[in-house]
Amino acid sequence: MLNNKRSKFSVTSSLLMLMICILFITSCSTQAQSPSSTPNTGKAGSTSPDTLGNSENNTDGDTSEPVKEEDPIILKMNKMTMEEKIGQMILAGVEGTELDARAKQMIAEEKVGGIILFSKNISDLNGTVKFIKDLKQANADNPVPLFMSVDQEGGRVSRMPKELLSIPSNGRVGKTNNAVLAETMGKLLARELLLTGFNVDFAPVLDVNSNPNNPVIGDRSFGNSASQVTKLGIAEMKGLRSEGVIPVVKHFPGHGDTAVDSHLELPVVNKTLEQLKKLEWIPFEAAIKEEVEAVMVAHILFPKLDPDKPASLSNAIIGQQLRGELNYKGVVITDDLSMGAIMKNFDLHDVTIDTVKAGSDILLVAHSYDRAKLIFDTLMHSVKDGTISESRIDESVYRILSLKSRYQLADNLKPTGNMKDLNKDIETWRKQVNARK
Repeated sequence: MLNNKRSKFSVTSSLLMLMICILFITSCSTQAQSPSSTPNTGKAGSTSPDTLGNSENNTDGDTSEPVKEEDPIILKMNKMTMEEKIGQMILAGVEGTELDARAKQMIAEEKVGGIILFSKNISDLNGTVKFIKDLKQANADNPVPLFMSVDQEGGRVSRMPKELLSIPSNGRVGKTNNAVLAETMGKLLARELLLTGFNVDFAPVLDVNSNPNNPVIGDRSFGNSASQVTKLGIAEMKGLRSEGVIPVVKHFPGHGDTAVDSHLELPVVNKTLEQLKKLEWIPFEAAIKEEVEAVMVAHILFPKLDPDKPASLSNAIIGQQLRGELNYKGVVITDDLSMGAIMKNFDLHDVTIDTVKAGSDILLVAHSYDRAKLIFDTLMHSVKDGTISESRIDESVYRILSLKSRYQLADNLKPTGNMKDLNKDIETWRKQVNARK
């Protein structure tokens, strides 16, 4: 009898111990699957197939660091040829009001990253829309969409078709000293561009008109006060940006105190770095703080900063000051390398190498297919012989592709907007500007 009781006790004890073991194992398993144990993910809040593979078969207990997701810009660049990369660094002009054989050849062979149109290229609204569409279609075999750019400032620098109402100059808007009106101006300028098919505006002008004898700026500036130019210029920039058009501020380091038109000759400004910081640079610093997409650099010689090269070719100004001191990370574009300031004083081959080495990303050559080809050939040869490194080209191309990606540019995007509505809004805005003296 005693042995039978002991036997029952032994069985009961064994069963109890087995239950305790099962409960302990279950508890450990639950803890291992708790939310505090975060799975490897490619992005916050999502599971990346590239990192985890097939979840049903991922039972090997691998606890290594997740594979980082590749930068899509770098992936795109890795598929591009050197010709395609260098082409992205050229923004070129074309002839006439219709796509011609030379323009098609330039897009196909030099693979230019952008086109600029001037008044001579603008016909009526329908003709301009078709021209821009044809240029984009000619780029169909290239891997990156075009920058379609224009100088549309308002006032005397206007390139839009005649069907669109004119927009007053910055100087006129400056007299209102009203940031809301300046931002609306930017929005209206952007809507003009979107209606015709452009995606880049070389505006706003951030030059302070400090020299009344300046032959090239004048009422293209918002005024002679750095604070006013900053206030209204940044507002216009935000207006352009808000409508989906890329703004390009100009003309760094400042064109307001020149007495010579750089379209014709090379201006010289004998100001020190400290003097520039106290006036000309103030609007540009504000734009950089607002992460402006692109900055155009002027063809002006500042002997106290660089006695040999104008700003557009100068490492002392672009590399050390704009990129270094001001910590600008965006796209740098030269002013037109066809202008007299450059063509009368420098060799285009040397200019091409100097400006890229200085830190420019895009070389604007607004006139002559042959000059665009010369710039392309010079860059290609400079990379092959080691004068310019491939990594330096990649730096610029990365910035350019990042900007195009951010604005979701595509050559097949159709123009947007309604001409009647736009003209009505321009007329209303002009009345508001004119009501303020």
